[in-house]
Amino acid sequence: PLVRAPRLAACARPHLAAFHATPRVRDTWLPWDPNKKSNAHVELHELIELWSRDKFYATGAGLTLGLGVVAVLYGPFSFAAAATALPVGLWWYVGLSDIHQSRHTIMRNFPVLGRLRYLLESIRPEIRQYFIETDNEHNPISRAKRTIVYQRAKGARDSLPFGTREDVYATGHEWANHSLYPKVAPLDKARVRFGGPDCKQPYDGSILNISAMSYGAISDNAVLALNKAARMGSFSHNTGEGGVSASHKEHGGDLVWNIGTGYFGCRRPGGGFDAARFRETAATPSIKMIELKLSQGAKPAHGGILPASKVTPAIAEARGVNLGEDCNSPPSHSAFSCPHTMMEFIAKLRELSGGKPIGFKLCVGRPDELLSLAHAMVDTRIYPDFITVDGAEGGTGAAPVEFSNSIGMPLVEGLRLTHNALLGTGVRKHVKLIASGRVFSGMGIVRKIALGADAVNAARAFMFALGCIQSLKCNTNKCPTGVTSQDPELMAGLVVGDKAERVLRYHQKTVHAALEIIGAIGLESPSEIEAKHIFRRVSSTKVLSYEQQYPAIEEGCLLPGRSNNSPALQRWYSTWGLHLQAHKDHNARFTVR
Repeated sequence: PLVRAPRLAACARPHLAAFHATPRVRDTWLPWDPNKKSNAHVELHELIELWSRDKFYATGAGLTLGLGVVAVLYGPFSFAAAATALPVGLWWYVGLSDIHQSRHTIMRNFPVLGRLRYLLESIRPEIRQYFIETDNEHNPISRAKRTIVYQRAKGARDSLPFGTREDVYATGHEWANHSLYPKVAPLDKARVRFGGPDCKQPYDGSILNISAMSYGAISDNAVLALNKAARMGSFSHNTGEGGVSASHKEHGGDLVWNIGTGYFGCRRPGGGFDAARFRETAATPSIKMIELKLSQGAKPAHGGILPASKVTPAIAEARGVNLGEDCNSPPSHSAFSCPHTMMEFIAKLRELSGGKPIGFKLCVGRPDELLSLAHAMVDTRIYPDFITVDGAEGGTGAAPVEFSNSIGMPLVEGLRLTHNALLGTGVRKHVKLIASGRVFSGMGIVRKIALGADAVNAARAFMFALGCIQSLKCNTNKCPTGVTSQDPELMAGLVVGDKAERVLRYHQKTVHAALEIIGAIGLESPSEIEAKHIFRRVSSTKVLSYEQQYPAIEEGCLLPGRSNNSPALQRWYSTWGLHLQAHKDHNARFTVR
């Protein structure tokens, strides 16, 4: 027998294989293939793929049969029967609803189990944030950057044990070289004077301020907390283009009134600019500066409509529109149509406001149009008091995907281009520059100042200080922290007094960190920072300073009669695809976007 056993096994093996390869009727109802692998090792995706409507009905029939058995054994009105009937009834209700609905093919083809896809998809951002992403992975804001805001806002320890988490040899890593003779940069150096000779009411602002977030885009309590913190910390709070609401004025914090293409707060009934209403609103004592918005980084050259159904009484009051009417923001301004008329409009706003600083905000687009604005300042001798440069990486509650991802110039390039355009036309000394776009730390402030900024605005950083957890629900009215929700219940979770203290702590600690970095470089003031102080690794073996990557051009070199032969200017023209005479063609009319 021992000799014959291997021979018998060899003869039987093909027959056994044929037997296992033949599907059996009793296995056809199973939601898996018994011939593919052991039933104990069936994977979830295979279970769903092999599921069908027939298997749903078969499983439902089995559950119903089980319910009948329980009813017979324990009685039809027993607790056991009721407890069994609930899941069986739910099974049939959910499954039949899936089969008869027409919106989702997956649910229609795979009743009940198909809902797993939508369940997992709905919690994907949370799963990724809590379990998958690394500390330095940007999606859109890295955990490391969020954490430093949370720690400073809460007053928790924000030191880093065991050394940097950054790969200092990775391409893109940036740093500042310290000095052997560090200095102390005093806190009073962290202030910037806005307003030139034509301003009767200049404003001394912080180097870090709250960027534009419209009333309605963020909640009442968020606006109240931000403005209360701005008052306590002596920094400014930009209103966004949604107008100046009662919540903006309640605590008396310094405001920068943002005026967009809808002219909310200074709007005629049919649209357009209303000088009388502007003068009335601009007289508000807490409004320290006024910003004319040409475009924003998240959706440059794109307007929008707030449907009448979303126009609440509070929003209607703040924006100066009627209830029951759509609220329209066109892509471009109607009060001016070319660079020269825009400068004249700025002068008009300065006069109507009683001499308050007037500036404008834009995401840089076409370089030739930016140059035409600078030349218009030279021609009219009208200078805005400040320009806010918003990077294409800027955030918003809702924007078309293509505009957020692919339109507009990122902040680094846009800021340096604006600085050079003003420098080359000789007007940089008249205009302050504010940088806006993904600033979360003291080093973020220092980088932007090195590129040419005088001050920095931040929006998402202050949202994190308010408690935002980056749930990515800004456009759903379901923000779990109440920062971007108008739902009264969700909004009530945001306690104004507590969150105002957190915003204040974040601001104070971040400005302090920036001043410490400035002192470590060997400087005493943010105004002393230059592009040569910041370095970036561009390859594993090559390092360049900001000055080498983004060189400054000579002051006044773009003015008529000046030589255009300097290597720096030639390179600058080449980088931006400009012709040597392009800057002279600045009288052509165009629509400012």
